[in-house]
Amino acid sequence: MKSRIIKFLGVAAVVVLVLAGCGPSAHVETSRNANFSKYRTFAWAEKRDRRGHTGSRTMMENQVRDAVSGRLESRMGWRQVARNPDVILSYDVLVERGSRVASDPRYSWGGFRTFYNPYSRRFYNVYYPSMFMGYDNYEVPTKEGTITVTMADARTDETVMQGWASDEVNSRRLSGREIDRIVDAIFRKWESGSRTGRYDTRGRNSRYGER
Repeated sequence: MKSRIIKFLGVAAVVVLVLAGCGPSAHVETSRNANFSKYRTFAWAEKRDRRGHTGSRTMMENQVRDAVSGRLESRMGWRQVARNPDVILSYDVLVERGSRVASDPRYSWGGFRTFYNPYSRRFYNVYYPSMFMGYDNYEVPTKEGTITVTMADARTDETVMQGWASDEVNSRRLSGREIDRIVDAIFRKWESGSRTGRYDTRGRNSRYGER
């Protein structure tokens, strides 16, 4: 019984590690000149066409904005304003075709074979257990969605932070759940960098400046 429990826990740990490794891959770069302690407000840049007109946003675009704005407000305490923001935000969404390698375990045949004993003139069965033979690897077509969030200082127009993350998605139109997962990966990467002293989202003990 004890050995079964240990085996189950080992399998569960492997499953957890595999699932953890299947999340979005995120990257964040920040400017060495950035002093994030001075930023308190933000606004979104508007996309314009060649004639300088702003078009209506799609639901997916609104979901990207809401996901980023919500994390800036809840995790960093920043406010979205309509006039004189400290930083300007922009974003880009890209969905590309890709592939990933999948594998299925392969086992040998297992079962009973019947033989005849000519000396005793009787039939008897021999059991052959199924044995693990390795994996069959094959490629699975996928779609990969990438969201890039760029933050620029409103006064100098200098890019102070750019983060992007990619994850496998179901279609060219990202769902709200997929957007939340990708955006959350960007902010978790940013926050993990602040804990290592690489940069600090709130400006505490930051090498870019103090409060």
